[in-house]
Amino acid sequence: MSLRQLVVERAGNRCEYCQLSQRGQAATFHIDHIEPVVAGGATSAENLALACVACSLFKGARQSATDGVSQSEAPIFHPRLERWSTHFTYEGVKIEGLTAIGRVTVDVLKMNRPIMLEIRQEEMHFGRFPHVPET
Repeated sequence: MSLRQLVVERAGNRCEYCQLSQRGQAATFHIDHIEPVVAGGATSAENLALACVACSLFKGARQSATDGVSQSEAPIFHPRLERWSTHFTYEGVKIEGLTAIGRVTVDVLKMNRPIMLEIRQEEMHFGRFPHVPET
């Protein structure tokens, strides 16, 4: 099995940040380095996550940002080390950050911009939304 296949299968063919299903999307999702290569991140299964194009591009090489609530620096969600449901919940088609990590990730990755809300509404119609990962 290739490294890409492993990452896609482990993610259930969903973005590990916003949980968007790759099914029905025109663009192929990216294999994201959770810890960026420029920061010493390895190209290994433990440091890779499946990311939709938007989450991947908005994240870039960022690893943290300032949380608007606590005004302190918080890391971006790490799909290998943290549980999605600990940091996020759904409020209709919006993703809400429950913790500083969740809020920073929602903000940096622009998870609730209007086009994403529309896409989630459509995904709901096809039964692909909402989705809360088990791990």
